[in-house]
Amino acid sequence: MLRPYNKQALCTLPRWRYIPAPASRFTTQTDTIRHRALWMTKRSGRVGAGVAIALSIAFPAAAQTGQSAPGYKAPVISDTGRLKGPRQPIFFRHDIHAGQDQIPCLYCHSTVTISSEPGIPAVQTCFGCHQIVTGGKRPFGGTVSAAQDSTARAAEAAEVRKVQAAWFGKKPPEWIRIHGVPGFVHFPHQRHIKVLGTDGCITCHGDVRTMPQVYQVATLKMGWCVNCHVQRNVSRDCTLCHY
Repeated sequence: MLRPYNKQALCTLPRWRYIPAPASRFTTQTDTIRHRALWMTKRSGRVGAGVAIALSIAFPAAAQTGQSAPGYKAPVISDTGRLKGPRQPIFFRHDIHAGQDQIPCLYCHSTVTISSEPGIPAVQTCFGCHQIVTGGKRPFGGTVSAAQDSTARAAEAAEVRKVQAAWFGKKPPEWIRIHGVPGFVHFPHQRHIKVLGTDGCITCHGDVRTMPQVYQVATLKMGWCVNCHVQRNVSRDCTLCHY
């Protein structure tokens, strides 16, 4: 039987599962966000609406009041047609989430350490934050005019409304797959993450932290994979991938 819920929380998350970040260890609200996201992903690997909302207790202040992660600020995109990669049903920007706000990859792709597939986040994961974070209030990178600023903020808020509509309508987005290998090739993500670490995603996927729209960087062909194994002195036995 679970212990009583914390009545002050924004979700029905058991009090024993929610560990606040010690205030003395962090200097910014964003540091607290990253601490909680990392702890939650390491604790169980499960990312649901309750956990996401617990994270968002700290998130809105960083995302909506201007206290973003130091350094990189995602720029305003005035022409999405010029971006590399396929346009997705929702314009999800990795350069904002993973780059500017520094949300760990494992917070959304929670099964990558235990499964062959990285896992596409459920809508409840997105909605867990975006029922509060409505978009259009983050600090923009670069120099923009007042008209561009207004248009960009309206467009960003419109994309967030798509997330909310998907949740209320119980219809998840039909994402377009970007990275894939032939059916006769097996690429177990958990094995590669175990060796390369949780920051090893960029080896195959490129640095998505600077991508407004994700596109394929590596060829993912046999020669490319074998070359990676040679560089890291890993077995090239055929049965590693073809079984």
